[in-house]
Amino acid sequence: MHVQTGPIGVFDSGYGGLTILNKFRELLPEYNYIYLGDNARTPYGTRSFEVVYEFTLQAVRKLFELGCPLVILACNTASAKALRSIQQNDLPHLDASRRVLGVIRPTAECIGQLTKSRHVGLLATAGTVKSESYPLEIRKLFPDIHVTGVPCPMWVPLVENNEFDQEGADYFVQKYINQLLEKDPDIDTIILGCTHYPLLMDKIRTFTPAHIRLVAQGEYVSRSLKDYLHRHPEMKERCATGGKCEFLTTESVDKFQESASVFLHEQIHVRSISLE
Repeated sequence: MHVQTGPIGVFDSGYGGLTILNKFRELLPEYNYIYLGDNARTPYGTRSFEVVYEFTLQAVRKLFELGCPLVILACNTASAKALRSIQQNDLPHLDASRRVLGVIRPTAECIGQLTKSRHVGLLATAGTVKSESYPLEIRKLFPDIHVTGVPCPMWVPLVENNEFDQEGADYFVQKYINQLLEKDPDIDTIILGCTHYPLLMDKIRTFTPAHIRLVAQGEYVSRSLKDYLHRHPEMKERCATGGKCEFLTTESVDKFQESASVFLHEQIHVRSISLE
């Protein structure tokens, strides 16, 4: 019996998910992908649970319409505020054979092996910190680990506006790191709980004590996806191969192409769509 295949969908509120997509394409280059950035409505981090859920559900519906059997929410805020509701309430009605996965659980799973002090910091959007998703997930796996979070409301705008490598970004990077370490000086591991933040990595490392490990998500999420496909051969069979990648945005094509080149270091073809 012929199995209909489709690309793996990767969704983010903006450009940050491109850091996840990069790692997917490095580790799993054989698959086809569709990247969808809701750039016109970014940032998600300051929005309510209800709005983030609605926006994320619209994106998942669109990626399903485009044939994706599997969608990765490469956005921490969407994973924190919308994933569980979509998995439990919407998937049974949309298509129970498809899957939607997030980035928080794969990150939480790796933390136990990384921290020695059992004190972990979280730098993320206000929405992700407020959701308590990271402490909850980490506590399920490692009850002895203490998680302290600090929201970084200026970091996503810095990345989305290509200001992340400018001197003006230094103040805001240092500010939130200092706030986190003042709250818990025993932290030895910091989760960068937003897929935009790897673009700020050089500055984050500059203002973070050398003994503290910084955890960017791409490597761990890509490993988790590879493991998931290995454990679910029926889904692996449905994910199309060929190494192709399509890019969609809810903003202007020109702006997306210009900004995405910073993340991807390649010229891409982009199509503009509406989710509303």
